[in-house]
Amino acid sequence: MAAQTAFRPRLIFWELTTGCNLRCIHCRASATELMSPEDLSYEESCRVIDQIAAYAPFILVLSGGEPLWRRDVFDLAERARARNIRVALATNGTLVDEVTADRIVAAGIRRVAISLDGADAATHDSFRGQAGAFEAALAGFRRLRDRGMSMQINTTVSRHNEHQLPQIYDLALSLGADAFHIFLLVPVGCGLTIKDEQMVSAQHYEDILNWFYDRSIEGRLEMKATCAPHYFRIVRQRRADARRAGLPVPELPGHHGRPGAAGHPGGAAGEMNAMTRGCLAGSGVCFISHRGDIYPCGYLPVSAGSLRHMPFHDIWESAAVFQDLRNLDLLEGKCGICEFK
Repeated sequence: MAAQTAFRPRLIFWELTTGCNLRCIHCRASATELMSPEDLSYEESCRVIDQIAAYAPFILVLSGGEPLWRRDVFDLAERARARNIRVALATNGTLVDEVTADRIVAAGIRRVAISLDGADAATHDSFRGQAGAFEAALAGFRRLRDRGMSMQINTTVSRHNEHQLPQIYDLALSLGADAFHIFLLVPVGCGLTIKDEQMVSAQHYEDILNWFYDRSIEGRLEMKATCAPHYFRIVRQRRADARRAGLPVPELPGHHGRPGAAGHPGGAAGEMNAMTRGCLAGSGVCFISHRGDIYPCGYLPVSAGSLRHMPFHDIWESAAVFQDLRNLDLLEGKCGICEFK
């Protein structure tokens, strides 16, 4: 097995707060309107940024809850940028008025991801728990797009909206998005209460991911499927089938995104959507909670340690849960013998 130091996080997701203005039915964070007294303070957050920057300048995604619910979000983004960390923002988009859009650009944030969970107001708003959320998100998207920001659409796939995925894809194109990322529903947080009625069947997931691959090779948008480790299998199988049939096998596209005034957080082409071998939790990705706890990802609630007590570098390189996740020899059963592990 490779040394632990060979593993570096490509993406660090940071839940700045669980406070939020919406009440989404699938929310991983079980967000509330009130800010938590357990949120990392500004001073603690600055120390976290400095520790990440000292380790290596990774891509840092500021999320929540709703990250714009936190007043110091722009100060934190500016601090990270000043330390050569590429910063992205994941937001519901409803709070992006003209002033906020200007501040996002000025803070040096290099991409903004806005969640759209439906192709129309009725579908999106019922999922997000607030009338008017759809139109507000679109308005926020357009304000940032008009300022040259690199823009991404995030969609959580569920029974509620699976039939609208082609329309959401078309909407992303019409809005001028650079990227379209789908997230398969994971039963954590509020997702636990809706899993029986909203989890898509295995066959439907297979169909969706095959459709997603077809759109990806068109190269019109950067495409990435998250919490979908079986997408790696589908891509490899589809490409192998094409070779056996003597058909041309398209290159997996590299996406520069639209350069824009604010740039692009992925840097080199394809960095944000590079094909990986399944789940990257603990090996290429980690998640920092609003309390400062580090997890393999936001959907695997097994703490690796607290940044209030240990530096980032030590947790990433020595935590037992990370070491286990990086050792594929520990996989058992059908996962242990899988050719795609």
